[in-house]
This record gives sequence, C-alpha cells and structure tokens, in this order.
Amino acid sequence: MSGHGFHVHGPHDHELEHATQGGHGGGHGQSGMINQIAMFTAIIATVGAIFGYMGGATQANAGLFKNNAAIKKTEASNQWNYFQSKSTKQSLAELARDLAPKEEDKAKYQAKVDRYEKEKGEIKLVADKLEAEATVWDQQSDAQMHQHHRWAQATTVLQVAIALAAIALLSKKKWLEYAMFVAGCLGVVVGALAAMHL
Repeated sequence: MSGHGFHVHGPHDHELEHATQGGHGGGHGQSGMINQIAMFTAIIATVGAIFGYMGGATQANAGLFKNNAAIKKTEASNQWNYFQSKSTKQSLAELARDLAPKEEDKAKYQAKVDRYEKEKGEIKLVADKLEAEATVWDQQSDAQMHQHHRWAQATTVLQVAIALAAIALLSKKKWLEYAMFVAGCLGVVVGALAAMHL
C-alpha cells in the first residue's frame, strides 16, 4: 500500500517479491537444487531410455542366435542319423562280403563298403561343421544375454537415481541429491560396461 511516497509491504507482497527474485540465501539455493535435479533427471531418463532399448535389442538378438543354434543342432543331428544309416549299410555290406562264396561277389560288396566309408567321411565333415556352427551361435547368444543383463542392470540403477531425485525434491535433503548423482553415475558406468561387452 503506497501513498505520497510512503510504501508498506504486506506479508503476501513480501513472499511474492522473494519468490520472483529467488528469495534470500536458502530460497535461492532451493531453486538451484530444483533446477539441478530437474536437469539431471531429464538427462538420466534419456540415457535410461537408450539403455532400455539396447537391452531389448540384445535380448532379441540372443533369442535369434539361440534359434539359429537350435536349427544347426537339428541339421547336425540329421546328418548324424544319415551317418548312422550309412554305417548300418556298411556293416551289412561287410557281412555280405564275408559270407559271399564267390570272389566277384566279395569284390562287389567290398566296393559298397568302400563307397559307404567314403560317404560316411563326407557326412561326418558336414555334421562336424554344423555342430561347430551351432556352438558359435550358442556362444553369441550367451554373449548377447550377458550384455542384455548389463543393460538391464544399468537401466535399473538409473531408475533408482530418478526415484532418489524425486525423493530429494520432496524432502529437500542434500544427501539424497548426492545419492542421486552417485546412482546416476553408477548407472552410466554399468551402461558403458555393457557397451564394451564386459
């Protein structure tokens, strides 16, 4: 209320003035803390979203790689079954050769034995190759799952940091703000480990 150069502040006017100017000492510090936490939360939420996406991508890759391993194992199993059928035929040809009364029959069965032995060698090479490919796919799947767990750990720690930020804002406790920064930094470190496949 002012009149003739004389100005009197009411309690409400005084609070409004302090709020618009940032207040005295502690009020300005609270405003700085709020801004700092808000900025930190926005950055950490963005980083957390990226980590969450990477975690989902690595989990999907792990599933695809495991599926590829299963396909290769099935193909290898088919080859080993084929190998076994050739072994059975070879055994029957050896038995027929040993029981054949004529030398020309023995030679005919020996040719079959030799052919089955050669075919078994070729089948074994294919089966071994397929098993090796299955092992590689399994190892890649395991590596992707390990990386997925790292991304999930990083995302979880960042979510804890965001929760600490909310509690720090509500309680205005400085130690919670420090804990928020520590958790956020820890989450970023774990995310870096995930990016480096460690």
